[in-house]
Amino acid sequence: MNRMALLVWRIRFIFLLALFPVPPAQAQTDGVAPAVITARLVSHFRIGSTQTRFGSLEFVGGLELRSRNPDFGGMSAFRYLDAGQSFLGITDTGFWYAGVMRRDIKGVPVSVGNFRLAPIQDADGNAVQGKRNADAEGMAVAGGTVTVSFERVHRIAEFDLDLKSFASRPRELPLPVPKSELRNNRGFETLAYAPATSPLKGARVAVTEKSINRAGDIYAAVLEGPGKGIFFVKRLDSFDISDGAFLPDGDLLLLERRFSLASGIRLRIRRIAAGDIKPGATVDGPFILEADMRDQIDNMEGLDVWQAEDGSTRISMISDDNNSILQRNLYLEFRLAE
Repeated sequence: MNRMALLVWRIRFIFLLALFPVPPAQAQTDGVAPAVITARLVSHFRIGSTQTRFGSLEFVGGLELRSRNPDFGGMSAFRYLDAGQSFLGITDTGFWYAGVMRRDIKGVPVSVGNFRLAPIQDADGNAVQGKRNADAEGMAVAGGTVTVSFERVHRIAEFDLDLKSFASRPRELPLPVPKSELRNNRGFETLAYAPATSPLKGARVAVTEKSINRAGDIYAAVLEGPGKGIFFVKRLDSFDISDGAFLPDGDLLLLERRFSLASGIRLRIRRIAAGDIKPGATVDGPFILEADMRDQIDNMEGLDVWQAEDGSTRISMISDDNNSILQRNLYLEFRLAE
């Protein structure tokens, strides 16, 4: 990226800081609303380059997503429900979203169909109201259960998987970390199910964005099973955690990001060994991907790991545009090249 292009990006993010506190208006009606999605292909990850290999990952393809639906945007978690087709997600403005990823003959993502949005419901069956209550950040799916974490008003709740009416009401779980240790707007950002064959035996893991202990490391917890308890993630270089997902071998991938006026936005994916996650431990690991303003990235919030029909392990990311005209809703997909 030349100097002029980098300057433009910096100006965009300066304006972003000014716009960030202004949330979009929430929908006033309940029910499922379809949305037409237009998608622009992202053919190359590195701007102006045909390079495909980045760290341990090989770029498959991506999409820049747009819609005229005023509730579209703010996507904070994303999970495939099958081998790279049907997906479910949440927004930090209190909505479920779902759709189908369409692919070409080579399996490259080309468009999104059957997209719909619906308000997340509260315990009384009403749409969650207000940013403090509606700030959904982490999501994990297993069988017929969807587990969602919320920050600001910190909570973790289970919902029944309902792709038709999205009318499930929450069943709150005990917080695995004392509420006094959870920072405002820096709570549980990540929820992920470990593989049943891993040392964690299929347990859910929750990781905060930036709730730190006295050593400056990030609070995390295993919610159940033989490894139940609090552990910590080593915080490095002022990066915060925005999502995570498990590889088939049981290792945990953590998506991390950092923004500064000097360098713009940066992201990386860190790999935590399965056997290191234990109560009281402080875990760390190598980075399998690092990216910056030379690359097609934005405010990447969601991470998913899934198995393609060809047997490869795929890693998908989605961005939160903060409902700002200065940002993009990006979907990026990689193949684990190991």
